[in-house]
Amino acid sequence: MIRIVSIIVATLLSCYIVFVTFFFRDMRQDKECHELQVVVKDSLDKHFVSESDLVSILRKADLNPIKKPMDEINTDKIENELKKNEMIARIEAYKTPSGIVKLEVEQKIPILRVISSRGNFYVDNLGSTMPVSHRYVTDVPLVSGYVEKELAVTDLYKFALFLQENEFWNNQIEQIYVHPDNEVELIPRVGNHRIVLGSFNDYEEKLDNLRLFYDKVIPKTGWEKYSIINLKYKDQIVCTKR
Repeated sequence: MIRIVSIIVATLLSCYIVFVTFFFRDMRQDKECHELQVVVKDSLDKHFVSESDLVSILRKADLNPIKKPMDEINTDKIENELKKNEMIARIEAYKTPSGIVKLEVEQKIPILRVISSRGNFYVDNLGSTMPVSHRYVTDVPLVSGYVEKELAVTDLYKFALFLQENEFWNNQIEQIYVHPDNEVELIPRVGNHRIVLGSFNDYEEKLDNLRLFYDKVIPKTGWEKYSIINLKYKDQIVCTKR
C-alpha cells in the first residue's frame, strides 16, 4: 500500500513539475520587457558613464530591450555592445522572470593622466587606456612630455600603481615629465625642486634613498636650498644648489 501511494505521489509531482516548467516557459515567451534597470557602480565617486549614455548606445545598435519579447532579447549582444565603451571595465546583463532587463556596470578606475603630443588620455588600474571625459576630471598624477602609449601602459602604469599603493609618494608626486630619451623627471607637491629619476630602473630603491634624504638632510637645509635632486646614479644623490 505504501509503495502504491509513493508511486502516485511521485507521478503527481512529476506531472506538476512538467506543467509548471511549460507554463512558465510559455509565460516567458509571451512576456515583453517593460523595464530596463541600470546600476552604475561607484557613480557617486566617478561620472565617466551614465545611465543615459548606456541607453543611447543600445538604441543606436537597435538593442534597447523595452517592449521586446523576453525570449528575443540577447543579453550577450547587449554586453558586447556596451563593452565597446572605453569607460567601462565590466558589464553584466541579465533578465528576470518579471520582465525586467538589468545592467550592472563597473567603470574603469583611472590612475594616471597623460597629456602629450602623442595623445590625451587616462591609464586605468588594469593597464589599459581610456579617453578623457568631458564631464568629469579625476585627481591623479599628470604625465606630460614625450609619452608613447606603449610607455604609458607599461613602465608608467607600473610606476603609477606603486604611487597609488604608497601613501607618502602618492601625496608627494604631482607630475611626471618624460624627455625624448625617456629620461624621467618628477615634480613634487612639497618643495621647490625637480627630481631627476632617470630611467624607471630600480625606481623603488631610488625613491627609498630620496625618502632618507628628505628625513635626514632637508630638516637641516630646508626645502628651498636645492633646485634639482638627481637620483639616476646608483646609490648616489646629486643635488644642485640654487
